[in-house]
Amino acid sequence: MSQVETTRVTKSFGKTKALDDVSLTFDDGGFFALLGPSGSGKTTLLRTIAGFHFPDSGSIRVGERNVEKVPVEKRDIGMMFQNYALFPNLSVADNIGFGLRVRKVGATEEKRRIAEALELVQLRDLGNRMPAQLSGGQRQRVALARAFVTRPKVLLLDEPLSALDKSLRIDMQVELKRIQREVGITTIFVTHDQEEALTLADRIGILRDGRLVQAGPPREVYDRPATAFAAGFLGDANWIPEALLGGLALPAALPFGPTRYATRPEALTISATRPEGNALPARLVSRVFAGAMATLLLDVAGEPWKLIARDRDIPAVAEGQEVWLGWAAGDTLAVAA
Repeated sequence: MSQVETTRVTKSFGKTKALDDVSLTFDDGGFFALLGPSGSGKTTLLRTIAGFHFPDSGSIRVGERNVEKVPVEKRDIGMMFQNYALFPNLSVADNIGFGLRVRKVGATEEKRRIAEALELVQLRDLGNRMPAQLSGGQRQRVALARAFVTRPKVLLLDEPLSALDKSLRIDMQVELKRIQREVGITTIFVTHDQEEALTLADRIGILRDGRLVQAGPPREVYDRPATAFAAGFLGDANWIPEALLGGLALPAALPFGPTRYATRPEALTISATRPEGNALPARLVSRVFAGAMATLLLDVAGEPWKLIARDRDIPAVAEGQEVWLGWAAGDTLAVAA
């Protein structure tokens, strides 16, 4: 397979700068998630890597080859679109084999590769069905098989699971990870779902307004966010009011610019009396039950805070009651404002 590198890639549409000096490395055989709000540039970056857009400046390398000026059909890249884009008049097998026929692969080799792809996505007995006869999850697998059956160097996925309901999406996350590992292909996928990115990716890149905010392994980005935006976008962050910082054990301030401090909702404990270590008074606003887990919504000096824990581990607290929130000093985040 191939490593992908973008170096100082910039792309504008009219007066709107969709990508602004983006440099990223996508490891050979890795699973990389592009994450960000709507309009952040994640899909534009994916389509620029694919060749649907040419960058205004900067370079794109796939393996040892610079491709920023190479048309999409010559980049040896497979892409799976958000709506799957299956041909309704073709069978499952013919949908999967479409790219092979365009490349004029021999009939025997085409049949063998289609059979392998059907086996890999666990649709071995459904090759003769039409797309309308499939479930959403099965259509997703057909689109995925069609994207990698041509053996591209890189696989690009544009929000591939967004059309599925929650339970099926979770199942398909497991399947997608399994298939990617078995094929061993360099995979870049766009998602707006933070949990999905944390579940699937080896590395994550967060984009905002066309610029790269932070990139790294999921746990690193989550545990050590570089900016307030990264901390609040990937997971929840409870921001410590500046007036209450005194008396708390805090990480050192950042050497450049102002520093904000926060803690994650799952790092908190709640009690009627002040605990040891970092602690702040709070008032319970409401309690949200979600099966095994529960979320407490609290007010800390006018700031909205969350506590997330197993429901059975949270003591009985009435709405409006004054409580104490505690957390370990090491669970305080220091980020660039």
